Amino acid sequence: MASEVLKKRKPKVLRSEGGTPEMKRGRGEGDQDIRVYNEEAVLDNRSPEQDYEQYKDKCDVIVKLMGEIQELKVNGAKEGSVEVEERRRECCIHFVTLKKLNRLAHMRLKKGRDQTQEAKQRVDVLHLQLQNLLYEVMHLQKEIGKCLEFKSQHEEIELVSTDEFFNEAPSEISRPHLTKDDPHQLTLARLDWELEQRKRLAEQYKTSLASKEKILKGIEVKKEYLGNLRPGLQSIMQASLPLQEYLSMPFEHVQKQADVARHLPPPLYVLLVQASAYGQACDKNLSVFISGDVDEAKALSKPREDSQDDESDSDAEEEQNTKRRRPTVGGQLDDKRKEMLKRHPLSLCIDLKCKDGSVLHLFFYYLMNLNILTVKAKVSTSSHLTNVISAGELLNASTLLNCLYTGDQGKETPNPSNRYQFDKVGIVTFGDYVGDLGHPYLWVQSLGGLQFPSDNPESVGAGSKLSASHMEHTMKLLRSRLQARLALHKQFISLEHSIVPVSAECQDLFPAKVISRLARWSAITYQEFEEMPMAQHVLKAGLAHETDLFFMAVVERGTARLNAIVVLNPRYPDVTPLFSLSLMWKGERTGRTDDNLRAMESEVNVFRAELQGPRPGHQLLTNQLQRLNVCLDVYLETESQVCDGMEGPREFPREKMCLRTARGPNRLKPFKYNHPQGFFSHR
Repeated sequence: MASEVLKKRKPKVLRSEGGTPEMKRGRGEGDQDIRVYNEEAVLDNRSPEQDYEQYKDKCDVIVKLMGEIQELKVNGAKEGSVEVEERRRECCIHFVTLKKLNRLAHMRLKKGRDQTQEAKQRVDVLHLQLQNLLYEVMHLQKEIGKCLEFKSQHEEIELVSTDEFFNEAPSEISRPHLTKDDPHQLTLARLDWELEQRKRLAEQYKTSLASKEKILKGIEVKKEYLGNLRPGLQSIMQASLPLQEYLSMPFEHVQKQADVARHLPPPLYVLLVQASAYGQACDKNLSVFISGDVDEAKALSKPREDSQDDESDSDAEEEQNTKRRRPTVGGQLDDKRKEMLKRHPLSLCIDLKCKDGSVLHLFFYYLMNLNILTVKAKVSTSSHLTNVISAGELLNASTLLNCLYTGDQGKETPNPSNRYQFDKVGIVTFGDYVGDLGHPYLWVQSLGGLQFPSDNPESVGAGSKLSASHMEHTMKLLRSRLQARLALHKQFISLEHSIVPVSAECQDLFPAKVISRLARWSAITYQEFEEMPMAQHVLKAGLAHETDLFFMAVVERGTARLNAIVVLNPRYPDVTPLFSLSLMWKGERTGRTDDNLRAMESEVNVFRAELQGPRPGHQLLTNQLQRLNVCLDVYLETESQVCDGMEGPREFPREKMCLRTARGPNRLKPFKYNHPQGFFSHR
């Protein structure tokens, strides 16, 4: 039985999952019946699809066998029956097959992962090689770019032209046989020639420096000599001051003024030069002075680099002040207005002296940000002027220089760009500030050499260029304006006392006996003038302006009262005063309703040549008033004779001799006085 069992025993099978076939064969050299089972070889010969189909079949068989076992148990089969055990063994065999399939699947998965890893390693190696190549390409491109962008230092050197190089350079440097065909050799040769030239210039520079040092030493020696000479000259100048005053040769004062004049702004400097030249050449009574803060003017003329430290300190102080108190919008605008209207610290004063000892002081200022000149006037007399109510505006500093030239009122800035500057800081009109800053008359700008385009260039007759003739004309106008105003001031003293002063030269213009008298003389405002009915036709004709002076004269004789409005132009006596009349006698009569009153207005307004008197015509106004008195006498004496028409005493007996009392359909009176015959006739 034992021998049969041994015979029936199956040969032993060794399962191997790895290793080489030689190793597997070596293990079985002692046992010839051992067969090696290699699952890797089996794995290579099997496909996953076959294993999957086998897996499904085995699962179906196992499910079928398990169902049969379940039926047998249900039918009463015992646990260890032959049918159940047989089916159980078959199930175990099938489970072993499933384990084998599972093992093959894991081996196949492991093998796939190993192959994937090997492929990834190969890809990583290739990718790294690619990155290295790309980096090398980028590095080479950068080096190529650097080479292309490289600029040699010789390119910044300004070399002589090629033609000049071949003409001036020696042949051992130019080498025409090499350089004409080779640009590189040409550049090298030109650089060599540039080096030679620079060496030669360096030698000349050293020689020039040596000569400069020698000259500087000579200058220092001379400066030292002059410095030692200066104290002696100063002592001589101090000792000669009394002599300078005695001879009217103020060299010391002129020198000081010249030192200060260097810090004047250009317009004031031009005015200083022109006025001084005119005073020395034509008018010995004209003097020019510079006033103001010289140190502040020097600070303005310093370069901005020198004042950076001061500005930084002031900025720091401003920052501290702003931290303490935050300025409002209105405060900022006020500061901007003050800065825009700031005057230069230096000003110019011109004194015009008249023969009677009166002086017209003109103070000229320069507004730096507006680039215009302004002027203020002041009058000083040799004797005290009596206070006259009606003469209050004659010597008023704010109106004294109005309309020196026709239409030049000095209320608005002549610089057109100032209008846009004013809009930024909220200034409506410059006229609100002329009281503090002065009047920017056009003739003032011309005296300072400033020229601006004008909306009405015909309004100023002096032109825009500064010249000696313009300076002379302007100074004469200023002096005549002062003399005319002073003469009017003296006349107004008599007029306020109801006396019409007539000079001896003008006595022949009037009869010896004038009965009508001036009862009142007073000044009126422009607003009062506008409200008077007798002035409306003057306003409509445009013969009165706000810059004129207005007066009221009342002439009386008996019950008759003649009211006269007088419009005095600032340019008097060049412009004749204008009279408008209204007679209160047996009703009200005006020049609009009575032809004879219109003729009386014509007598005083039109015939200027008869009433002007000796030049410069300062007696014109008083002569007009005296003629008005004479015309009123003629009018009343001749008119009363016509109105009464009967014998007996008259209100106004005839005192004047008239050839004819009336003429023409308008019955005009004979207002023209004939001297020396002493009678009145018609014109």
